[in-house]
Amino acid sequence: MNPYHPHPGQQEALLALGAALRARRYQFTTVTPATQARVLARPAQPQAASLRDIFGWSRPFAAAAIDAELLELMRAAGVLVEEDGLLRSGVRMSTLAGEWLFHSAYPTTQEDAVFFGPDTCRFVRAMEQTARPVRSPARIVEIGCGSGAAAIVLARRFPQAEVIAADINHRALALADINIRLAGLANARSCYSNLLQQLDGGFDLIAANPPYLLDPSERAYRHGGGELGSGLSLLIVQAAIARLAPGGALWLYTGVAMTGGDDPFLRRAAALLDEAGLRWSYEEIDPDVFGEELETPAYAGAERIAAVWLVAVKDG
Repeated sequence: MNPYHPHPGQQEALLALGAALRARRYQFTTVTPATQARVLARPAQPQAASLRDIFGWSRPFAAAAIDAELLELMRAAGVLVEEDGLLRSGVRMSTLAGEWLFHSAYPTTQEDAVFFGPDTCRFVRAMEQTARPVRSPARIVEIGCGSGAAAIVLARRFPQAEVIAADINHRALALADINIRLAGLANARSCYSNLLQQLDGGFDLIAANPPYLLDPSERAYRHGGGELGSGLSLLIVQAAIARLAPGGALWLYTGVAMTGGDDPFLRRAAALLDEAGLRWSYEEIDPDVFGEELETPAYAGAERIAAVWLVAVKDG
């Protein structure tokens, strides 16, 4: 499927499509790519495709399977793809934490794909379970926002705060902007920024769920770089140390390839945080994610990939 970069007219149509799906009480939980592939391998009937088949599972469908209003909105939004006599949606929609969120259709093979999956769910859950910062945040940024899911959750939790959804992926920013508008939030906006380089000033809360795998194609949503994928996560720690306001906090969800019982990200992040004098806590919240990556050459020496949650606070 071609990358989706909507022009203004298409953005309005996609926003209307999102509102129509919400009005129809559409619900879908996006799974890992491996589980997605297993489900899609099962027989399907394009003539009887449901909304979840079309906008969740990215299955091909016949025009007769969807009502005329949704079909026209898909066409106007530029997300109706013709393929082998059938149709597909060029975007997916997931539901999480009471929100409806557009992201890339399956498979996410494009360099600028906007990924959404179980990591997004774990990230949002970790944020919801983390105590509020000591000082109510006035300025918040999500680094690498993707669909903007976390920025939206934070904008609802802290309605008095300015929330910036930042990314280097213009496709992600376009979808994040639509998702923010669909959520009806006036205190959040999307903004291009490489880490925090294009943003000024300090932040009371920095949140991030960066890519943490070693991807041979180095796709932006997946490739973390550095030692076993930890490179971008460590850059975020460094950026937070430099740009957190006094009393501000970093909330970082990432993945770590464990080797021989060693956690290379924790070892390096702890050194940076201790040297800067930040208080921090660290929790392994899922011991085994993306296990299929261990079959690739990049992870020949790793024993597992764990999902971790780092909270760091700058005293002030």
